[in-house]
Amino acid sequence: MAAKREKRDPYLWEALISILALIVFISLAIVRYETDAHVPILLGVLTAGLIGLKAGFTWKEIETGMLDGITNALQAIVILVVIGILIGVWILSGVVPTMLYYGLKILHPAIFLPATLIICSITSLATGTSWGTAGTIGIALIGIGEGLGFPLPLVAGAVLSGAYFGDKMSPLSDTTNMAPAMVGTDLYTHIKHMTYTTGVSYGITLIIEIVIGFFYGGGEANLEKVNHILAGIDAQFSINPLLLIPPAIIIVLAFRKIPAIPGIVIGILAAGVLGVIFQRNTFGDLLSAAYGGYASNSGVAAVDNLLTKGGLNSMMYTVSLVICAMMYGGIMEKTNQVRVVVNVILKKAQSTGSLITATVLTAIGANLILCEQYMSIVMTGKMYAQAYKDQGLHPKNLSRAVEDSATVTANLVPWNSGGAYMAATLGVPTIAYLPFNFFCWLSPIVSMAYGWLNITIDPLEEEDEIPGEAVEENPA
Repeated sequence: MAAKREKRDPYLWEALISILALIVFISLAIVRYETDAHVPILLGVLTAGLIGLKAGFTWKEIETGMLDGITNALQAIVILVVIGILIGVWILSGVVPTMLYYGLKILHPAIFLPATLIICSITSLATGTSWGTAGTIGIALIGIGEGLGFPLPLVAGAVLSGAYFGDKMSPLSDTTNMAPAMVGTDLYTHIKHMTYTTGVSYGITLIIEIVIGFFYGGGEANLEKVNHILAGIDAQFSINPLLLIPPAIIIVLAFRKIPAIPGIVIGILAAGVLGVIFQRNTFGDLLSAAYGGYASNSGVAAVDNLLTKGGLNSMMYTVSLVICAMMYGGIMEKTNQVRVVVNVILKKAQSTGSLITATVLTAIGANLILCEQYMSIVMTGKMYAQAYKDQGLHPKNLSRAVEDSATVTANLVPWNSGGAYMAATLGVPTIAYLPFNFFCWLSPIVSMAYGWLNITIDPLEEEDEIPGEAVEENPA
């Protein structure tokens, strides 16, 4: 009878094989063969599982890691499903068409991009959710931008820059609550400390959006297209200001700290009732749109492209991608392959600048590997807490670095739940909007610069303590 293999941490080269395998498989699929990432990620799952077995982990432990990874993403999956339903019902009921109609009449091309940034910032700040902002106001702004003649990746970048500013700075945001909880500081100390780096990143983003807006603003051809779209919307829907009630309800409920899922469901029900009143929808119409989305047949190509979307079924591609990705992330976490790589990085991070840079790059790497921003926040916060204490740095420096990287870069990774969700919701591929999502890639750069220049890097006071064990629950 063969002796039972002793369990150990994977060697660095073994962990790197798992990481490189995922990168190679996905790169080949997307760049070389122009196919989907699902099966390549499963090949990464296979590789990570084999490395785990080689290190002495049992199949049961590896399977548990996969299931734990999927469990961590269940809330995101439920939100994906209800947002898909919301989009279908809101279009059928005239909510999205009404937002498009009034937006096209009010927003001038010259101010559209900075206005989009600010509108999404305020909405996300009030609600604490980038996902909810993108799935409601963001969808309408995408349509308005297309009507005004803006490239959709440019509009999506402005939407997401604003959405993630609010998600990062709002006291209602789950990530904003989670980051300080992981490292041992309080919420408002964390938010105040983030204003230094976030203010710079946001200011630069706003200037860029204003400058780009001037290049695209003021074209008469765009206004002709706008009138064409307005006529197409008018022909299909009864437009009424009361149809703006559902998005207002969601914002108010979020501000009153009602959880995202019941808040979105209430917004769906409100739109359904208004749709019966204003569009004369039947219950069967609502059920069909909730599952299969809305199909626009106005005869106006621009309108049909804008309004043919939504439904639970439209999110199944993204849900399956998230499940595959979280299987991989769960194995990497359970078999300590991520921790092995991070421990090597920690040995090299001796100065304040190098420590903050390592924190930022680890969080970004975790978003690439673990495929979920909550796992990235938890892992990075826990692994670096003692290192910051050893260097005499206040934990708010760590929580800021984590939010400047883990929170805002999840949507830049196509196979991360954040990137998959935003691509599905806004209808713009992650790789396409990435260069124009200025706030989200500027934030980690500014954070690292602050570390190397020792700007607003506060020392650890004697009365401050970092708990040895951090709470790992998602406060949402």
